[in-house]
Amino acid sequence: MFRDVAVVLDDRFQRLFIGSARLEKLADGCRWAEGPAYFPAGRYLIWSDVPNDRMMRFDETSGAVSIFRAPSGYSNGNTVDRQGRLVTCEHGNRRVTRTEHDGSITVLASHYQGKRFNSPNDVAVKSDGSIWFTDPAYGIDSDYEGHKAESEIGACHVYRIDPHNGEVRIVAEDFVRPNGIAFSPDEKRLYVADTGATHVKDGPRHIRVFEVDDRGGLSGGKVFATCTHGLFDGFRLDEAGRIWTSAGDGVHCYESDGTLIGKILVPEAVANLVFGGPKRNRLYICATTSLYAIMLPVNGAKTF
Repeated sequence: MFRDVAVVLDDRFQRLFIGSARLEKLADGCRWAEGPAYFPAGRYLIWSDVPNDRMMRFDETSGAVSIFRAPSGYSNGNTVDRQGRLVTCEHGNRRVTRTEHDGSITVLASHYQGKRFNSPNDVAVKSDGSIWFTDPAYGIDSDYEGHKAESEIGACHVYRIDPHNGEVRIVAEDFVRPNGIAFSPDEKRLYVADTGATHVKDGPRHIRVFEVDDRGGLSGGKVFATCTHGLFDGFRLDEAGRIWTSAGDGVHCYESDGTLIGKILVPEAVANLVFGGPKRNRLYICATTSLYAIMLPVNGAKTF
């Protein structure tokens, strides 16, 4: 029963679950499940199995699981753009790509001022077509999630790809390890996780929030929430602007005011998640070796 996996920390979380719902394990056998992206037209989910250098596919209509792409360039974060195309961060190839409707791959960005990115990690597409992504160094730290190498840029930033001319520019540079990224439903705010605690003693383990201006610039950047168990990684927002985020013990739910109101406990550390299903009320959860899902009485923010 759902009540066995739900932790209510605030009364506002009571109406965000149904007592008869249950956490389902849909697939296993991964080394580090990441980057789920849902395609409503085909009712299927794509996700990354980073160390195994492959992308997986779950068919929502049949429950079938298959390999979508291997090798995948050690893909990590994925999303769907407004034209229904897959946008992918590739650790191994150190680039951001788009899979076209015919299956061909277009390289959207691989360098900044002539230097290769570290290892693009997570990505969000704004309604104007601009693509925003984080670039920590996890894919070049070792050969486990990519290819060990020195950073050419020498730092870890958040970038924006211009939808008209493809220009890449830094929009935030005061991060230790920028990670998960997502817009608020009205796109006036951008949330970015910093998992710098993996590399710096007592380093950041929080999500920051920025104001987004009409020219694609950011301001602010205050800490929105600090993880209470493990680290935040990937996250998504629902229609009401609540954040559903990965954590060490499952999925944490934050109100738009930054209050942790509840948790969905998962048997494995969660890396990322996405709302799917015909009504965007099935939460797909990538957790270490497995893909899980749970039905909720809330709807994910529309991003396609």
